[in-house]
Amino acid sequence: MLQVSYLRQHTQLAKDLLAIKHFSNLDLVDQVIAMDDQRKRVQASFDDLQSKVNAASKEIGNHMAKGEKEQAESIKQNVGAWKLALDPLKIEMTEVEQQLQNLIVQLPNLPHALVPKGKTPEENEVVKEAGTTPVLPAGAMAHWDLIKKYNLVDFETGAKITGSGFPLYIGKGAKFQRALTQYFLDFNTAAGYTEYIPPYLVNAASAFATGQLPDKEGQMYHATEDDFYLIPTAEVPVTNVYRDTILKDSELPIKMTAYSPCFRREAGSFGKEVRGLNRVHQFEKVEIIQIVHPDKSDETLNEMVAHVENLLISLGLQYRILRLCGGDMGFAAAITYDFEVYSAAQEKWLEVSSVSNFNNYQTYRMKCRFKDQEGKTQFAHSLNGSSLALPRIYAAIVENYQTETGIDLPEVLAPYFGAKQLI
Repeated sequence: MLQVSYLRQHTQLAKDLLAIKHFSNLDLVDQVIAMDDQRKRVQASFDDLQSKVNAASKEIGNHMAKGEKEQAESIKQNVGAWKLALDPLKIEMTEVEQQLQNLIVQLPNLPHALVPKGKTPEENEVVKEAGTTPVLPAGAMAHWDLIKKYNLVDFETGAKITGSGFPLYIGKGAKFQRALTQYFLDFNTAAGYTEYIPPYLVNAASAFATGQLPDKEGQMYHATEDDFYLIPTAEVPVTNVYRDTILKDSELPIKMTAYSPCFRREAGSFGKEVRGLNRVHQFEKVEIIQIVHPDKSDETLNEMVAHVENLLISLGLQYRILRLCGGDMGFAAAITYDFEVYSAAQEKWLEVSSVSNFNNYQTYRMKCRFKDQEGKTQFAHSLNGSSLALPRIYAAIVENYQTETGIDLPEVLAPYFGAKQLI
């Protein structure tokens, strides 16, 4: 969440930066400042009246100590009237503060200076491409045909059990999913990340803290009776571990990783773009999250990008890294790098990870602070990334490692799967 003080001091700059994100309602910045002006006026009226009450109460005490009851009673009448006037000011103050909150949470995070201008995914900046395009055997299949041929994933039964977009993994297909998950977690913990198993439902306060609310209500499954949300990513519960917390400078950085199922009600469409595992409503993902000192924020982002890159290199997949343009970035992110792997069977790039720096946007919402070496309290910075999202990695490995007689595996996965070949 943006801070009113920043919007006041840098009004035009804030509008210019929001425009890079193609945020259309730039007048909202002025509305926030105007509402804060109103809040200040109500607060000044309340403080002035409260000051009169306090001074008069002291004066009454002095009169009573001198036995001047008549003078004391005269002042009491004024105090009574002032106290009655305080109550509606309290109510007005609460209403104005809520209105201010409702306005400011509609503003997305401001983009980092490195974010390129642009509106669509086609305008994202490719910062690196590496790896070799695999040469597939004659008659190579896309993953949706391979998983059906070898009975690895059953979409039809999943649709019967739940609905479209809920895959059922079977036999070696399920074991392969488990092998990927374990490898990703081990890769992350070896790099110093502490593993968590978080709740898979969160309350509204947690969803608000990481920026899912009020921006993404339509994308989350909502258990209305309990007002819980099924998580769209482990980022939400794990980042909230440090909600309403004041840390010590020496505790930073905090590095966390977690596996979780993820649930997203994203509107689907028809065609190759969403076929098979390309887009599903339930999927698995391993996440990395860091809470860091603001001075280490950019450095940490580069470190996390390198970490995900090394993970993809270990899987032997052709990949590219994109710096997202302003119009393609998430609501809460200040800067995002997407990782895509190349599917030789589909002849297209598949997104498998997003690594983002949120600066203090999330930590301000969730009141995650730390005391620096001088004892001053500051807001920490938060970052997260997929390491990795499984469906498209699963698809890319199955497609790119297919042979005339079956499906091989990346060498690093053999110990986890218990064999050098999936099929």
